[in-house]
Amino acid sequence: MARYTDAVCRQCRRENQKLFLKGDRCYSEKCPVTKRGTAPGQHGSGRKKTGEYGLQLREKQKAKRTYGVLEKQFRHYFELAEREKGVTGENMLALLERRLDNVVYRVGFGASRAQSRQLVNHGHIRVNGKRVDIASFIVKPGDVITLREKTQEMDVFKAMREGSSKLVPAWLSFDAANLTATVVSIPKREEIDLAIAEHLIVELYSK
Repeated sequence: MARYTDAVCRQCRRENQKLFLKGDRCYSEKCPVTKRGTAPGQHGSGRKKTGEYGLQLREKQKAKRTYGVLEKQFRHYFELAEREKGVTGENMLALLERRLDNVVYRVGFGASRAQSRQLVNHGHIRVNGKRVDIASFIVKPGDVITLREKTQEMDVFKAMREGSSKLVPAWLSFDAANLTATVVSIPKREEIDLAIAEHLIVELYSK
């Protein structure tokens, strides 16, 4: 399976903003975006003019990198969103948000989407009581996401029960005492805290 294997912090530097790909490191002084603030590569500090196509491309790359999907899969989400009622760009973001690895990240089981994807792939996650090890699985309203019993005994998850849980978006609810998340509704655009101009992505794919 194709995947990105280079240093993920280069992706944040290329987009000139934090995509929060490394968990706690992104909030520390060690974050390369804070330390260096230039695009990677020999000519990263040079000034470059960005045209209409360049702006559209950067928004697409930013969204792909944030959710950790490659081009073929990302294009598939766009095509699915086109067929749904409503605004295509918002539909696409809602689909990406409902990926199981993203939900696991949103409720705080994983410190980053990459770590959350690993939890899913290794069989630590249950959806409605059944094991789901496909990171791209799309959850729907009413689905209940939990950890397998043995995983709940790990120190990091015991601490989640005792400490303050991560602030989850309004379309999800989280019971820290039972380490259980429930999908309340389809996410609305205002409930997705990402600085992505999705209309530019739609314009790019609609050419």
